[in-house]
Amino acid sequence: MAISSEPKLRQESHSDYGSDFDTDGETLINNLLTEIEASATGSFVLESIEDDTNAAPTSTLRVSKARPSVANQNDEPELHSRRRALRTLPVEVEYDEHSRMSWNVAQNDESKKKRSESIAPKLSQGLKDTRSPLQRFRTKPKKPLSVTDLVSPAWCELQYWYTLTKFGRKKATPAMKQGSEIHRILEEQDHIMEEVQVKTKEDMWGLKIWNVIQGLRSLRTTGITRELEVWGVVEGEVINGIIDEISYVCPDPTLEEVLGDSKIEPAEKLKPALIPDRAFITEEDVSIGLKLDTSLDNSNQQRKAYITDIKTRTRMHLPQDSSLRGTLMQLMLYRLLLESLVTNAVPSDVIFARYSLKPLESFSSSFIAQIVAFDLHLQEDTPSSCSTSSRHELESHNNLSALWKLMIHEFSRAISSPSALGRVLKAEFRHSNTGEIIGNKTFAYDANILREYLIDEISWWKGERQARGVDVEEAFKCRMCEFSEECIWRKEKVEEAIIKNRLRATTRAKSAV
Repeated sequence: MAISSEPKLRQESHSDYGSDFDTDGETLINNLLTEIEASATGSFVLESIEDDTNAAPTSTLRVSKARPSVANQNDEPELHSRRRALRTLPVEVEYDEHSRMSWNVAQNDESKKKRSESIAPKLSQGLKDTRSPLQRFRTKPKKPLSVTDLVSPAWCELQYWYTLTKFGRKKATPAMKQGSEIHRILEEQDHIMEEVQVKTKEDMWGLKIWNVIQGLRSLRTTGITRELEVWGVVEGEVINGIIDEISYVCPDPTLEEVLGDSKIEPAEKLKPALIPDRAFITEEDVSIGLKLDTSLDNSNQQRKAYITDIKTRTRMHLPQDSSLRGTLMQLMLYRLLLESLVTNAVPSDVIFARYSLKPLESFSSSFIAQIVAFDLHLQEDTPSSCSTSSRHELESHNNLSALWKLMIHEFSRAISSPSALGRVLKAEFRHSNTGEIIGNKTFAYDANILREYLIDEISWWKGERQARGVDVEEAFKCRMCEFSEECIWRKEKVEEAIIKNRLRATTRAKSAV
C-alpha cells in the first residue's frame, strides 16, 4: 500500500491527569513535592493537552505509515484488529484513590511547616480576588477553556480552584512525563514525524485543520484515527479538546443493543442540533474550489463512529466507579463537540475570533511548499497523485475560512449524520510501564446529564456560584489532597459533623432519661 501524507500537529504539552504511584516510590514523591514548592512563586496559566502553542516557530507533521493515497480514499477500511495489534502503549494518565493517596507522603514537622506556610498565604491571596475563574484564567490573551478544564473539577472543584490560584497550573509530574513519552512512542508506531516551519498563527492553525482533515480521511480508509482535535461553543464559551481515538468498531455491542442504536437514520432527516437550518455547503464554498462529493459509498453510510479515551495506571486493576465521573463527562463532552462539527453547528468565525486569527489571510507559500515537498518525498516510489492533490487542495483553500469548510465536508464523509455517531463510549486503561491493557469501561451517552453538568460547571467558571468541595460520601478524597488543611469546605463540613454529633448525643441522652 502506498504511503501518503497525513500531517498532524503533535502538541508537546502534558496531560493534566496524574497517575498512580507505587507506595515505595518515596524518592519520586519527594522530588515531586520539591517541584511543587519551587513552582509556587510563579504565576502561570494552567496547561493541558489542549494547550495552544501559538508562539512556537515549528509544528510537527504527523504522517500516517499506513494510510492509502488520496486517490484511493474510498477503499474499504483495513481490518481493525490488525491495527489494534500495534497499540501496545498507553496515552493518558488517570487518577484514582491510590494515586491521590500517593501525595500523602510522610514528612517531618519542619517540611510540613514550610509547606503550610507556602500554601496558606497563596490561598488567602487568591480568595480575595473577586474576578471569576474565567476572567482570571481563561480570558484573552490567555487560552480558552479546554475539555480538561471542564472535567477536572468533577473530582473536586475546590481542589482545582486552589491549584489554579496557588500554582496557576498543574506541574507535570515524573509520572505524567512518563505517560507523555509513552504517548509519543505510540504515535511514532503509526506515524512519521516531520517538523514544519510556520511563519504565522494562520499557518499553524492551517496545519491544525489540515491534521483534522487527514485524520478524518484516515478514519474512512483504515477504520481508525487518533489524536483528533475538536472545537465547539458551549454556553457561549469556546471549548477545545483532543480525542484519543475514533474508530468504526463498537466497543460494547450488548450496550448498543440495549440503547436501541443499531440503525442509522438518513442524514437528510436530521438537522444541526445547535444552529437549525444552517446550510452545510454554500455556493461560496464551491466558488473557492471545494468540490462536493456526495456520492459516499454504502460502507461509509452504514458505518458508525465510536469514541475511546485511553488512560494509564500503575496498578493492574480498574479504578473504582466513584473515580470515573470525570472520565464519563470527558467522553460525553468529546461526543458533543464531535457531533457539533458533524452537523456544521460550530461557528468558525467565533472560533477564529477567540484565537485572534485572520480567517481570510492566505497561508504562506513556504507553508504550502513544505507540506507538498514532504508528500513528494514519501511518494518517490509510487504515483504521486497524493502530492498533486495536496497542492491543489491547499492552493484552492488557501486560508482558514476555506480550509475549515473543507474540514466540515470531510466530517460529513467520515460520519454521515449524528445517528452515525455511536452513543457507546469507552475508556481504555493501560499499564503505564508496559502498555498492557488492564481493562475497559463502557458508558452510554446521556445528553441530559451532560447538559446539566456543563451548565452547572460553567456557572462556576463564570463566577455565578462558589466552588464546591466533595460530598460527604466522597470525603476520602480529602485525605489525598494537599490543600486539605487549608480547605474552607472541609473545615465547614467538620464543624457540621461536630454539631450533628452533639445533637445526636443530646437526643440520646434525653431518650435515656
